[in-house]
Amino acid sequence: MTYGASYHTGNYRSTKERGSLYRNNINNRNGRFENRGKNNTHNTNGILKKPNWNFENLKPFKKDFYIPHPNVQARHPQEIDMFRQENQITLKGEKIPNPIQHFEEGNFPDHVMQCIRKQGFSEPTAIQAQGWPIAMSGHNMVGIAQTGSGKTLGYILPAIVHISSQQPLNHGDGPIALILAPTRELAQQIQKVTCSFGYVRSTCIFGGAPKGSQARDLEQGVEICIATPGRLIDFLERGTTNLRRCTYLVLDEADRMLDMGFEPQIRKIIEQIRPDRQVLMWSATWPKEVRNLAEEYLVDYTQLNIGSLTLSANHNILQIVDVCEEDEKQTKLQNLLQEISNVSPDGGKTIIFVETKKKVESITKTIRRYGWPAVCIHGDKSQLERDFVLSEFRRNKDCILVATDVAARGLDVDDVKYVINFDYPNSSEDYIHRIGRTGRSNNSGTSYAFFTPQNGRQAKSLVNVLREAKQIINPKLMELADRNGNDISRNRWGYGTYRKRENVFPKTHKRFEVV
Repeated sequence: MTYGASYHTGNYRSTKERGSLYRNNINNRNGRFENRGKNNTHNTNGILKKPNWNFENLKPFKKDFYIPHPNVQARHPQEIDMFRQENQITLKGEKIPNPIQHFEEGNFPDHVMQCIRKQGFSEPTAIQAQGWPIAMSGHNMVGIAQTGSGKTLGYILPAIVHISSQQPLNHGDGPIALILAPTRELAQQIQKVTCSFGYVRSTCIFGGAPKGSQARDLEQGVEICIATPGRLIDFLERGTTNLRRCTYLVLDEADRMLDMGFEPQIRKIIEQIRPDRQVLMWSATWPKEVRNLAEEYLVDYTQLNIGSLTLSANHNILQIVDVCEEDEKQTKLQNLLQEISNVSPDGGKTIIFVETKKKVESITKTIRRYGWPAVCIHGDKSQLERDFVLSEFRRNKDCILVATDVAARGLDVDDVKYVINFDYPNSSEDYIHRIGRTGRSNNSGTSYAFFTPQNGRQAKSLVNVLREAKQIINPKLMELADRNGNDISRNRWGYGTYRKRENVFPKTHKRFEVV
């Protein structure tokens, strides 16, 4: 008899018995301990113990594969310094290799170069130009760059080179390269990039989807595993896979994973990987929590930063902040969508971010009543529903996507023209990631944010983000920052010279951009 049945029929059970039955019921509901030990030759009884690496016979492996191209070696130090300054590359560490400037200088295998040419890439992004030599030299590395900077290829290509030089997988071996991501959308996007190079076997494992096909991939053997932390721990506890062969670890969007409370899972996973592994940690911001994780798990790492170390947004995005009351936002949204439609008659994808799942559904229905095509996505959507919604959004050039923060990272759609923050997020870091869905691949974009007095505690950091990006700062936002006791300069217009920006955002806003 379950705990629920005994409770409703009035049968007496001790507090200890009730608590035990309740916990078992919760575990079964989550699927974490279902059928554990039954027909499972890899059963570990659900306990993930930390290996004692001092008593493990660890076979040596190679991780330094970088041979500088003659053109790179021949460049004058002054030319290298100028390249780094122009691309806002700052570095911290020892024995840092010089950046490459062309794909041919990366000394990638022929099959990798063929894929690069096939996909039409012209030249490496800044984080790739400097990051590839560091990663292929075997260094531990922290890479900090804004979204849309090309960091996925920054660690995928070195992973392929790393894997090609290791011993082939044997039966029962786990992956050689492990990439951890905070959300299923980002994990799937990484998998898509990985598959486009098609040289290594890979799989993507994440919660909210059936475990069967994911487990089969792991049991058959893959060189690259892209995973969200919770689902990976499920498979590790079940014995479906292991990390004894893992020598290349990537933590993507490390700041987001820590924000989402994944730190205990990350630590548990890292304990399963040999201590002489190579680790690459990627983050859009550099908060204290990320620094602490890097200091603990990355030995003698090189830090690569693109742009300012302060909180900063993509400068290709025009940011407009509308300070208003909560009950005004619905009307303002309707007017804004109409103005966007008037300015962009040829269509333009728009993402609207809101706080709750319930509000996502409500606003989507309202937008449809206005006559605009709208789809929505949030955490309660099944994987099949999410895939359908994202497919519709990518396919329709004038579609509107209403979403919670599940779409704030990992959604790689190049033709998003507008981002609207209907509800301002809990932190300016999340704001930066949200608006980073537009302005990708050096395109321009426009973001709007409805900022209410209830968001006042975020005013200081938002002003700093706007000022760093040389945006016009709404005087009402400055007043709100002062009212909340923030030390903000009274220079309400920020810095720079201004000119009118035509046909990018509604003329009724009478905004200007910095040049």
